[in-house]
Amino acid sequence: MGERDQAPDGLSARAARRRDWARPLRFHLSTVIVALLLGISLPLTWLAHDQGTRLATSAASERMSLLGQRVAAQYEAVFRDGRTAVMLAAAADTLLEDPTGDMAGKALFLDRVLDSSPHIDGLYAAHADGSFLHGVGDTEAWRRALDAPQGTDHAVRSIQPAGEDGARHSVWRFLTIDGRELARRDDGATRFDPRRRPWYRAAAAAGGAPVTVGPYTMATTGQLGLTIAVEAPDAPGAVIGADLLLETLSDLLSREAVSPRARGYVFDEAMRLIVHSDPAMMAALLPQLSARSRHVAVSVDDPLLPAIQPLLAGARAPGLHRIEAGGETYLLALEPVRGAAELAGTVVAVAAPLSDFTAESRLLVARALAVSLGLIVLGVLSALLVARLVSRSLTQLADDAARIGDLDLETRPLVSSLVAEINTLAGALATARTAIASFALYVPRELVRKVVAAGRQDPASAERRDVTVLFTDIRDFTTLSEQHAPEEVVALLSDYFELLNRIVEAHDGVIVQFLGDSIYAMWNAPESNPDHVADACRCTLALTQAVAAFNAEGRAAGRPELVTRFGLHTGIAVVGSVGASTRRQYTAIGDTINVASRLEGLNKEFGTTAMTSEAVRQAARDGAFLFRPLGSTRVKGRAAEIAVYELLAKPETPA
Repeated sequence: MGERDQAPDGLSARAARRRDWARPLRFHLSTVIVALLLGISLPLTWLAHDQGTRLATSAASERMSLLGQRVAAQYEAVFRDGRTAVMLAAAADTLLEDPTGDMAGKALFLDRVLDSSPHIDGLYAAHADGSFLHGVGDTEAWRRALDAPQGTDHAVRSIQPAGEDGARHSVWRFLTIDGRELARRDDGATRFDPRRRPWYRAAAAAGGAPVTVGPYTMATTGQLGLTIAVEAPDAPGAVIGADLLLETLSDLLSREAVSPRARGYVFDEAMRLIVHSDPAMMAALLPQLSARSRHVAVSVDDPLLPAIQPLLAGARAPGLHRIEAGGETYLLALEPVRGAAELAGTVVAVAAPLSDFTAESRLLVARALAVSLGLIVLGVLSALLVARLVSRSLTQLADDAARIGDLDLETRPLVSSLVAEINTLAGALATARTAIASFALYVPRELVRKVVAAGRQDPASAERRDVTVLFTDIRDFTTLSEQHAPEEVVALLSDYFELLNRIVEAHDGVIVQFLGDSIYAMWNAPESNPDHVADACRCTLALTQAVAAFNAEGRAAGRPELVTRFGLHTGIAVVGSVGASTRRQYTAIGDTINVASRLEGLNKEFGTTAMTSEAVRQAARDGAFLFRPLGSTRVKGRAAEIAVYELLAKPETPA
């Protein structure tokens, strides 16, 4: 007997524990799927990852080595372009002839050489007498520095030997793409003497061998570059030079990045960093490299440099190395530049995190996961099918219920499921949506929202509050109804009410009732509106304009006119649900409503369209309204007279 007494308690305890563990259906389905996936795929994934990491490390080592060689070769090609340009110019007679002669031919020659390589920033020739010829291409830096006229393709600067006045003059010629001189600018006397420049002195002392000077900041453009110069073999004292931009080389290293976090460097023979692939690092490096001396130390905030410097200071052996920086392993490829004698000792370095290369192993991991996926695909598909039939349908029904609660009553496709109970629930929700949508046609929408939200509670119990009330009426509507068929009158009245309802709602009001050919509209109820008087005035003016336009269209279509009168009043009223327990109506009761209705009728006596009370005039603070005084009058139901006004729109002031 005692065991039977305990059984119900035991069952209740188990049921309570089950309720505590209750979760959405999607949670349970997801748990089963995830457990199945993990149990099968994790071992296979671990094996694939381990093997993929080993393969990725091997592939990364080879890839980094090849990249270092390729970047070094491209770096050599940049300098080879500059050396070829100066050697070609030194062997030609065009730039070595009389500096004052054949300027068109010299400009064309300079332009052709500059076009031969994008790495050359400028090409120039200096003579023993101090004359100088300098050609530059159409780059943003030169255009900005020279303020070149529009249409310039290249520019040539010439400095002639000192004349009788002892001064040397600088002249810039700006030329179009076809060699036509576009403009000329005389900069006047200049103190620039190419014979004092380091590149001239180094080339003159080298005995015909090419020399490299820099890096340094270009005097005119402020860009960082190197100069390759050589003395002409057939013209002693004549030196040909070309400027190569190190910023161009920085772009080259950046484009050749082997991974998203890869970095490229170039070190000169003094183990000084002269090029960095990161634009921000290069910007910090630029002012430090502006010094003339090659022995000035440079420093940038790059955590890899302390790990790279010892390798450069040692045997400088080319090849692949591993370094540690910031708690991460990096692969480092060192490649010396061998193709140009003037670049002897220059080293290209490319570094990238080893972790960036493990992405290569993803293919192997994907294959392993594909095998495991094939083993469980039937189970996954079955679980997804159940989730689709049940969970998705329930989610849609929950969303429909939430939309109904927000009064989003737009008709939606009926949820269909193989589960009968879900179909029954979907039908019930559709019926509820239709019923609430029908209900919303007869009472203010905000009231419907309160009814839905309040559930069993009374959502609109009567209360005293300030309201603004508008009554309208169509003049001689009875006569109009007698002269036209009922169907015609109903169609006309429906269009008319649709117009008025749209304008009232646009001004935050609600139409409480349609009274035959009239409407009864209200502001500040059911929803509070601190600006309800001004909104009602704006709405009344908008209604008069809309009705006038409606009548104009009606005359054109042969329809009768609906001349409408308006009465507007504001004050205290009792607002809420009124009626029997089985039939209720939302309305407002009080003297305010009676006065508004009487004001509408007074339009007949005063020959006006929109009549308001003194209370409206005092409460309307918007300067856009004009109240024309009509005097005082007595309205039915009131002993005292009230001041009445005609509501007009204030004319716009001319600008």
